[in-house]
Amino acid sequence: MGMLQKNLFTIEDIYALPDGQRAELIDGNIYMMAPPSRTHQRISHLLEWAIETYIRKKNGGCEVYSAPFAVFFNKDNLNYVEPDISVICDPSKLDEKGCHGAPDWIIEITSPTNPQTDYGIKLFKYRTAGVREYWIVNPQRSSVMVYDFEHNEKTNQYGFEDTIPVCIYSDFKICISDL
Repeated sequence: MGMLQKNLFTIEDIYALPDGQRAELIDGNIYMMAPPSRTHQRISHLLEWAIETYIRKKNGGCEVYSAPFAVFFNKDNLNYVEPDISVICDPSKLDEKGCHGAPDWIIEITSPTNPQTDYGIKLFKYRTAGVREYWIVNPQRSSVMVYDFEHNEKTNQYGFEDTIPVCIYSDFKICISDL
């Protein structure tokens, strides 16, 4: 008996999904996405607004996008993700389809249905793809895990009431409760 061939999905399969059905593709495996809750949308909007405000104040060159915004990793057709928030500082990675390559900073807001995707599969994928900083915001626990991949610093866990330093910007801190 030979090895069973695992059928890998491609970006074409993602594009062929029915309207309204969102999914992500990581190494050829499809992960269906639940529609975001109101709390999820509110946190995402406030974070995006805070980051956008900071970048504009500094006349920075980075751009911030919120989901649905496509990120294509590895120049292959087996990876397609829609992070809740992506901050991209290299304009050459951007085109009308989305971002090709790793965003500098990704924020994911967990949904109660599939937090393990954010803490496990995506954590590994984002690190290996070259994301510099990754935040996992968990509204159920009012916690934020901060991964500083660029400096290989230890992971830090914060609460929503904490002032969280942003790794890629030395003078930027966010307190989610204050947003």
